[in-house]
Amino acid sequence: MASLDRTARAFLLTELVTGFMLTLKYMFKPKVTVNYPHEKGPLSPRFRGEHALRRYPNGEERCIACKLCEAICPAQAITIEAEPRDDGSRRTTRYDIDMTKCIYCGFCQEACPVDAIVEGPNFEFTTETREELMYDKQKLLANGDQWESLIAANLQRDAAYR
Repeated sequence: MASLDRTARAFLLTELVTGFMLTLKYMFKPKVTVNYPHEKGPLSPRFRGEHALRRYPNGEERCIACKLCEAICPAQAITIEAEPRDDGSRRTTRYDIDMTKCIYCGFCQEACPVDAIVEGPNFEFTTETREELMYDKQKLLANGDQWESLIAANLQRDAAYR
């Protein structure tokens, strides 16, 4: 009986007809393909992209030079140097990230007590040389200034799950 059933399926091409029916089913539905450079898909608020240093609303940088991010970085990609300021607080004089070493684990962001270092929403940061992937404090602060509204919104949306 099984061989007769197999022969009937082969003769009637049921698999082929089933495939055509499936094709016709999806042919008239809206397409799910994204036209990438012009359209971008949604990103999770926890997406880990290009690093950024944030500032307070008054313009002062958030980093208090506690060096927790440097200590927790498993790739040892972060280098921080700090000195005390006139008012007694500590601030960084040097904050470097070697993006060629970074594994985008997000530990630096989780360790930071003041949300100074974050991994932003930017995933399009290609370079032509390795030297361009050595981020210094000015580059990180510029990234923070550029993406601050999106970073703040993502941190707000993710706050309930921290």
